[in-house]
Amino acid sequence: MNVKQRFVVLDRDGTIIEEVSYLSDPKQIALIPGAGKALRDLGAMGFGLVVITNQSAVGRGYFDEVQLTRIHDRFLEMLRAEEITLDGLYFCPHTPQDQCFCRKPRTGLIQKASEDLNFDLSGSIVIGDKLSDIEMGCRVGALTMLVRTGYGAQVASEQKVAPDYIVDDLPAAVEVIDRIFRKVRDQ
Repeated sequence: MNVKQRFVVLDRDGTIIEEVSYLSDPKQIALIPGAGKALRDLGAMGFGLVVITNQSAVGRGYFDEVQLTRIHDRFLEMLRAEEITLDGLYFCPHTPQDQCFCRKPRTGLIQKASEDLNFDLSGSIVIGDKLSDIEMGCRVGALTMLVRTGYGAQVASEQKVAPDYIVDDLPAAVEVIDRIFRKVRDQ
């Protein structure tokens, strides 16, 4: 029997890197403290790692996809320096008004990632700092975790979403994931 690898699907801004409104310059990227180790720990636990990010600044004309590629190249370079390799990086360049299928909370990009990387959506974990991240995860039946970094503290206080877990940051999410899967392994 072919057992599929489990995947953690993460938001980029406010979850892995510091939130910067319409991040437009690779020099603006800064990893949130502890995020690198947390991603390494997830990899060591056997999880695949995918980033899905809404990038409406492209659709709004603030910068183009060439600049977004530069930003993502720098982001991936910073992760490699932390000994982290992503299995996938997916982005939606559209604005909310475009009503596209790929913009979170819609499920187009997570479904594409699942098809490309052959993982079960309902067995995945979605981690993010926005309502759209949690809603996307809920729509595909994933375990959801809201981090209080980025916009997460505000989202948690508004109580408009019911994630499976609310945690301080990515390292805290990894602690919860480790406890969950250790309990499953021990049974």
